[in-house]
Amino acid sequence: MPTTPTQATTATSRPAKAKDAIELLMDDHRAVEKLFDAFEKAKDDDLDAKSTLVRRACEELTVHAMIEEELLYPAAQEALDKDDRPDVEEAYVEHYLVKVLIDKFMTLKAGEPGFDATFKVMSEMVQHHIEEEESDLFPKLRKSGADLTALGKKLMQRKEELEAKIPKHAGDNTMRLH
Repeated sequence: MPTTPTQATTATSRPAKAKDAIELLMDDHRAVEKLFDAFEKAKDDDLDAKSTLVRRACEELTVHAMIEEELLYPAAQEALDKDDRPDVEEAYVEHYLVKVLIDKFMTLKAGEPGFDATFKVMSEMVQHHIEEEESDLFPKLRKSGADLTALGKKLMQRKEELEAKIPKHAGDNTMRLH
């Protein structure tokens, strides 16, 4: 008896492989980089687009920083040799500086002096942070033997909890979770 397309797909398809912690965080990095690129390409007078892009970037960065600080960095501290731990300490400092800039967007509006410059500086800091994590911290963590699949599940669960708290109505310039 021939199978229907649904039966054939169900019979051969497998559940998607859960992403490990590093894959999940790198996906976050790519998402925020796309927002930075879109902001760069936005027209100077398209204040609504710029405001939306900044709001989304601030939301993404806030959630990302929280899951890294709550789960990734403590796991890295435990898994990495003492010599590799300064990488984690530097990451905390970089997060702090980005949060300071995110806080500026609570009052700074698109079109006001300093709006574009603040976002540019924030994007440059985040790009530097991404480069360091992906070229140094993540490879060390992958070699450490830490259970990155279990950590990935924890990161995803916490990320979903935090994203559920993001206000869904217009008028919020950025989110405040910290």
